[in-house]
Amino acid sequence: MRKKEISFFILSNTGSPIKQITASGSIVRYGFFFLAVCVILLGYLTFDYITLKKDSLNNRYLQSKVSVQQDEISNQHKQIQFFAGEITNFKSKLIDLYSFEKKIRAMANIKNKKNELQEGFFGIGGSSPADLDTKIALTEKHNSLMREMHEQVDEINLAAKRQTEGFKSILSFFEEQRSLLASTPAIRPAHGNTTSTFGYRISPFTGLREFHKGYDISAEEGTPIAATANGTVSQTEYNGSLGNTIVINHGHGMVTRYAHVSKILKKSGSFVKRGEIIALIGNTGRSTGSHVHYEVHLNGIPVNPDNYILN
Repeated sequence: MRKKEISFFILSNTGSPIKQITASGSIVRYGFFFLAVCVILLGYLTFDYITLKKDSLNNRYLQSKVSVQQDEISNQHKQIQFFAGEITNFKSKLIDLYSFEKKIRAMANIKNKKNELQEGFFGIGGSSPADLDTKIALTEKHNSLMREMHEQVDEINLAAKRQTEGFKSILSFFEEQRSLLASTPAIRPAHGNTTSTFGYRISPFTGLREFHKGYDISAEEGTPIAATANGTVSQTEYNGSLGNTIVINHGHGMVTRYAHVSKILKKSGSFVKRGEIIALIGNTGRSTGSHVHYEVHLNGIPVNPDNYILN
């Protein structure tokens, strides 16, 4: 039996056969099968190449992204370490301020009863938290450092609040002292000659020994009389033997009186400052000549005015 054969003709551009190729059917079938396998294999290799190329591009993108993220993490760790160092510096400055406050209190003899009742400046015992470790490797986790930073920030906030209260109390003390100094008589009420001082003397009217509660300064009538400290005029009147009198309340239990004046220049309720002219020297009331009778009272008791004259 003759095997089935297949012939292939190669035609010219005119359509006439120029070459004939004859092959058995099995060879043709194997040829087509081999060709199909080659096409499939080539398609698979092409797909695999494209897939690998895409994966390679994705890997490069991911590597680039990971590198950027690693740089960001490294920068974040650097920033964490920087802020940890700032916290340590701020804590050190806060401790210096606390030491400065203690020096001020020691020099001015100011007690801080409120802080004495507190459990130290930074907590129990007053010791400051240990310095933060800023030398952790950038490749390591900084969770513990961040946790310590949060804890110390809370402690520093509390210490700063206490420090603010401490300086406020010092400021309040000095403001009170300034008010006290401004309200404390410290100058002569008028220019002139001292004719009588505080204490026992022989009365110019009776010739008997008497207690003189003031300090007399003689001068020509009309000589200005100045307030010896800041205060409020509490009384202006004609007071019998003292004549025209002006009284100033300086607060803190301190009161001054100016008597025998010829003219009162301030009204009751007026606020006056040290050195401000309040009246003029005169000879009103029981007097032997033009002068000002000056008294200083502390908590209602007459005291020696000479102790309150610094000029």
